[in-house]
Amino acid sequence: QVQLVESGGGLVQPGGSLRLSCAASGSFFSINTMGWYRQAPGKLRELVATITRSGSTNYADSVKGRFTISRDNAKNTQYLEMNSLKPEDTAVYYCNAVVVVAGPMYDYWGQGTQVTVSS
Repeated sequence: QVQLVESGGGLVQPGGSLRLSCAASGSFFSINTMGWYRQAPGKLRELVATITRSGSTNYADSVKGRFTISRDNAKNTQYLEMNSLKPEDTAVYYCNAVVVVAGPMYDYWGQGTQVTVSS
């Protein structure tokens, strides 16, 4: 099995910054696309950002220019640097990874980490 563990969430004031990390562990050959999704109370889960193994990125319009996604392939870890945080960024943030195990690809999710932006 593959495990994804998020860390770095917490409480921050508007305009502040947080850095989320997600480390993958277990038995797998490689990780293809990784990304972050978030879900606020009463809303559907939405894409925040994705990054391919080669480093190509995609961002939701609501976070473009404020958030930066990156990854360290050697450590099987991805990061989300969040700057200029707004109250509407408050949500549970989930790590996602498409993993190659033995030919087939599987979609894995972390347990989520709470990010709260409030004064």
